[in-house]
Amino acid sequence: MTLPKALTPGEAAARAGLSVSALHFYEREGLIRSWRTEGNQRRYDRATLRRLGIIKAAQAIGISLKEVKEKLAPLPHDRAAKKADWARVATDWQGDLDARITRLQRLRDYLEGCIGCGCLSMDHCPLYNPEDKLRAEGPGPRTIEENL
Repeated sequence: MTLPKALTPGEAAARAGLSVSALHFYEREGLIRSWRTEGNQRRYDRATLRRLGIIKAAQAIGISLKEVKEKLAPLPHDRAAKKADWARVATDWQGDLDARITRLQRLRDYLEGCIGCGCLSMDHCPLYNPEDKLRAEGPGPRTIEENL
Protein backbone atom coordinates (compact mmCIF):
# COMPACT_ATOMS: atom_id res chain seq x y z
CA MET A 1 0.00 0.00 0.00
CA THR A 2 1.45 3.37 -1.04
CA LEU A 3 0.73 6.31 1.21
CA PRO A 4 -0.26 9.58 -0.44
CA LYS A 5 2.47 12.22 -0.32
CA ALA A 6 0.00 15.06 0.24
CA LEU A 7 -2.99 15.23 2.54
CA THR A 8 -6.21 17.18 2.11
CA PRO A 9 -7.19 19.39 5.04
CA GLY A 10 -9.81 16.82 6.05
CA GLU A 11 -7.31 13.96 5.96
CA ALA A 12 -4.67 15.92 7.89
CA ALA A 13 -7.21 17.04 10.47
CA ALA A 14 -8.57 13.53 10.96
CA ARG A 15 -5.09 12.03 11.32
CA ALA A 16 -4.07 14.72 13.82
CA GLY A 17 -7.32 14.64 15.80
CA LEU A 18 -8.05 18.28 15.05
CA SER A 19 -10.65 20.28 13.21
CA VAL A 20 -9.96 21.69 9.77
CA SER A 21 -10.43 25.16 11.22
CA ALA A 22 -7.62 24.42 13.69
CA LEU A 23 -5.32 23.59 10.76
CA HIS A 24 -6.23 26.86 9.10
CA PHE A 25 -5.57 28.73 12.35
CA TYR A 26 -2.16 27.08 12.81
CA GLU A 27 -1.35 27.97 9.24
CA ARG A 28 -2.31 31.63 9.74
CA GLU A 29 -0.10 31.65 12.84
CA GLY A 30 2.86 30.30 10.83
CA LEU A 31 3.10 26.97 12.65
CA ILE A 32 2.38 24.85 9.57
CA ARG A 33 2.30 25.43 5.82
CA SER A 34 0.24 24.16 2.93
CA TRP A 35 0.24 24.62 -0.81
CA ARG A 36 -2.44 24.84 -3.45
CA THR A 37 -3.12 22.38 -6.25
CA GLU A 38 -3.85 23.51 -9.79
CA GLY A 39 -7.52 23.36 -8.81
CA ASN A 40 -6.76 25.75 -5.88
CA GLN A 41 -7.26 23.05 -3.25
CA ARG A 42 -5.15 23.18 -0.13
CA ARG A 43 -2.74 20.31 0.57
CA TYR A 44 -0.46 19.45 3.47
CA ASP A 45 2.77 17.48 3.36
CA ARG A 46 2.72 14.32 5.50
CA ALA A 47 5.55 15.83 7.60
CA THR A 48 2.97 18.34 8.84
CA LEU A 49 1.46 15.56 10.96
CA ARG A 50 4.55 15.50 13.16
CA ARG A 51 4.37 19.27 13.66
CA LEU A 52 0.69 18.96 14.55
CA GLY A 53 1.52 16.25 17.08
CA ILE A 54 4.12 18.50 18.73
CA ILE A 55 1.67 21.42 18.77
CA LYS A 56 -1.04 19.31 20.44
CA ALA A 57 1.34 17.85 23.01
CA ALA A 58 2.75 21.26 23.87
CA GLN A 59 -0.69 22.80 24.26
CA ALA A 60 -1.77 19.92 26.50
CA ILE A 61 0.93 20.87 29.01
CA GLY A 62 0.30 24.61 28.80
CA ILE A 63 2.97 25.76 26.37
CA SER A 64 1.85 28.76 24.36
CA LEU A 65 1.61 28.68 20.59
CA LYS A 66 4.13 31.52 20.51
CA GLU A 67 6.68 29.31 22.27
CA VAL A 68 5.88 26.37 20.00
CA LYS A 69 6.35 28.56 16.94
CA GLU A 70 9.74 29.75 18.22
CA LYS A 71 10.91 26.18 18.85
CA LEU A 72 9.67 24.84 15.52
CA ALA A 73 11.02 27.81 13.51
CA PRO A 74 14.41 26.18 12.73
CA LEU A 75 12.73 23.09 11.25
CA PRO A 76 12.27 22.96 7.48
CA HIS A 77 8.82 23.42 5.98
CA ASP A 78 9.77 22.18 2.53
CA ARG A 79 10.80 18.67 3.60
CA ALA A 80 10.43 16.26 6.48
CA ALA A 81 12.70 17.18 9.37
CA LYS A 82 15.61 14.82 9.82
CA LYS A 83 16.60 13.20 13.09
CA ALA A 84 19.36 15.77 13.59
CA ASP A 85 16.83 18.61 13.08
CA TRP A 86 14.56 17.18 15.77
CA ALA A 87 17.53 16.55 18.08
CA ARG A 88 18.46 20.25 17.96
CA VAL A 89 14.91 21.30 18.75
CA ALA A 90 14.62 18.73 21.55
CA THR A 91 17.89 19.83 23.13
CA ASP A 92 16.88 23.48 23.01
CA TRP A 93 13.43 22.77 24.37
CA GLN A 94 14.63 20.50 27.16
CA GLY A 95 16.16 23.36 29.13
CA ASP A 96 12.97 25.38 28.85
CA LEU A 97 10.85 22.43 29.95
CA ASP A 98 13.15 21.69 32.90
CA ALA A 99 12.86 25.34 34.01
CA ARG A 100 9.06 25.18 33.62
CA ILE A 101 8.93 22.03 35.75
CA THR A 102 11.04 23.68 38.44
CA ARG A 103 8.78 26.77 38.47
CA LEU A 104 5.65 24.61 38.69
CA GLN A 105 7.11 22.60 41.58
CA ARG A 106 7.99 25.81 43.43
CA LEU A 107 4.52 27.18 42.82
CA ARG A 108 3.01 23.95 44.16
CA ASP A 109 5.21 24.13 47.26
CA TYR A 110 4.36 27.79 47.94
CA LEU A 111 0.65 27.13 47.52
CA GLU A 112 0.77 24.27 49.99
CA GLY A 113 2.52 26.51 52.52
CA CYS A 114 0.13 29.40 52.08
CA ILE A 115 -3.00 27.30 52.15
CA GLY A 116 -1.62 25.19 54.99
CA CYS A 117 -1.17 28.15 57.34
CA GLY A 118 -4.93 28.64 57.54
CA CYS A 119 -5.10 32.42 57.25
CA LEU A 120 -5.61 32.43 53.45
CA SER A 121 -4.74 36.12 53.42
CA MET A 122 -1.57 37.72 52.15
CA ASP A 123 -2.78 40.98 53.71
CA HIS A 124 -2.40 39.65 57.23
CA CYS A 125 0.05 36.79 56.85
CA PRO A 126 2.66 37.11 59.61
CA LEU A 127 5.11 34.92 57.68
CA TYR A 128 5.03 36.28 54.13
CA ASN A 129 3.55 39.73 54.50
CA PRO A 130 3.60 41.09 58.05
CA GLU A 131 1.54 44.28 58.38
CA ASP A 132 0.79 44.18 54.63
CA LYS A 133 4.20 45.67 53.75
CA LEU A 134 4.07 44.26 50.20
CA ARG A 135 1.07 46.44 49.33
CA ALA A 136 3.46 49.28 48.47
CA GLU A 137 5.11 47.17 45.74
CA GLY A 138 1.89 46.82 43.73
CA PRO A 139 -0.64 44.12 42.92
CA GLY A 140 -0.02 40.43 42.42
CA PRO A 141 1.44 37.46 44.28
CA ARG A 142 4.75 39.13 45.13
CA THR A 143 6.51 36.47 47.17
CA ILE A 144 5.50 33.67 44.87
CA GLU A 145 6.39 35.46 41.61
CA GLU A 146 9.88 36.45 42.70
CA ASN A 147 10.70 32.86 43.66
CA LEU A 148 9.44 31.28 40.46
